[in-house]
Amino acid sequence: MKLIPIYTWNRSMLQFNRKRDSLTRQPWFQGVILLICVIVAMLLANLPETRHYYHAFLETSVQIHMKSPHGDVDWLFPHGMTIEKIINDVLMVVFFFTVGLEIKREVAHGELSSVKKALLPVIAAFGGVIMPALIYTLVNRGTVEVSGWGIPTATDIAFAVCILSVLGDRVPVSLKVFLTALAIADDLIAILVVALFYGGQINFMLLTFSVLVIFVAWLLKDMGQKHIWVYLLLAVVVWVLFYYSGIHATMSGVVMAFIIPSKARYDRPYVLHKIKFFSQKLLSFDKIDDETMFPNGPQRHFLRRLHKTAYGSLDMSYRVEHALSPWVNFVIMPIFALANAGVEIPDLSYFNIFNTSGVTGGIGLGIFLGLVLGKPLGITLFSLAAIKTRICQMPEKAGWAMFFAVACLGGIGFTMSIFVDTLSFQDASAVEEMRNAGKIAILVGSLTAGILGSALITLVSKLHDSK
Repeated sequence: MKLIPIYTWNRSMLQFNRKRDSLTRQPWFQGVILLICVIVAMLLANLPETRHYYHAFLETSVQIHMKSPHGDVDWLFPHGMTIEKIINDVLMVVFFFTVGLEIKREVAHGELSSVKKALLPVIAAFGGVIMPALIYTLVNRGTVEVSGWGIPTATDIAFAVCILSVLGDRVPVSLKVFLTALAIADDLIAILVVALFYGGQINFMLLTFSVLVIFVAWLLKDMGQKHIWVYLLLAVVVWVLFYYSGIHATMSGVVMAFIIPSKARYDRPYVLHKIKFFSQKLLSFDKIDDETMFPNGPQRHFLRRLHKTAYGSLDMSYRVEHALSPWVNFVIMPIFALANAGVEIPDLSYFNIFNTSGVTGGIGLGIFLGLVLGKPLGITLFSLAAIKTRICQMPEKAGWAMFFAVACLGGIGFTMSIFVDTLSFQDASAVEEMRNAGKIAILVGSLTAGILGSALITLVSKLHDSK
């Protein structure tokens, strides 16, 4: 047997890691992964060999049951927890936590950091929420299905950015920035919608306790607490209190994201001074004791000190977001798609989302029209009003035709829309059928919005180039 030299192996692994990192950094990669997971979930939910196991696995109960021999202790935790709820109520907490960190970063230093930058995307985001909700409500007014009005109000940033990256320079940079900022503002509004309208019966005593814990976390932040495990412990407590108080548990992730310290341990002059000092030390010990290796003993010491300084120059909020993002993008979100996109389809008539029935009402029609029609109209009309009244300015090198084409991509709902769908129709008799109808409409509507937006962007770009 021929052994592979260590050098060759290490070089190959280094090249593989570089190619992997280069691939995962592509804006379109996450969208492709999610699309594959949607297809796999649909196959698992509908193939005769896997259909039963798919649903049985998601419905598997996962609980801690404590019971004393005498029967005086009978404690079940968490109540009603299944694998599907672990994905939607536990794993999605991490997703909402990173969304909160992203919003916090954009508000502090990014596209939402000033009134001038934030005003147009925020106004457009409100239009992109109000119009789809209004269309859905009009379609389903006076029925139990009206409770799903929040489903078509969200924009999936992963798929939208994926399409923009594929289209390349056909879209002005200013509109790419606008759509990204809009999606972030949209996420914030969607979070508020979930918190205010899609929780359960509120237990105000537990809610009060959760507020007290959040207040303690805020005090620790102001006192300069820098240990992440402290905030992690408090986050678990807040999650438990939210879970049993009637506020959706995922909101605990958003709340704690805004409490995580965003101030670095070391300031700029200190970091620059230390880098200069340690660099000089590294050079001074370059050839100590006739050693030619790098790093030698003393140099390792100063490299560790340099690493500590560099680590302290990054705030906890950034470090946590950077560490969690790969897990969220390539583990949690694909798992969410696999668990929630699997809709059992008895026949092809299930895809007829324009059909109304006594069970599902106009859910499919309301969601589809909300995403495909309501989103671009709301974004464009609210932006038009803001620009014409000179409250905001039009993005650079952008015309209204291209603006509307990009706004069509706002109709790609997917992640947040499916999440809201899982919370809707709780008081209805045919909950599962209604949620499945909603998921089908989300997938069809998002696909239509993506195709329509891409086609319009390509057409407008060609017309512009021909002039």
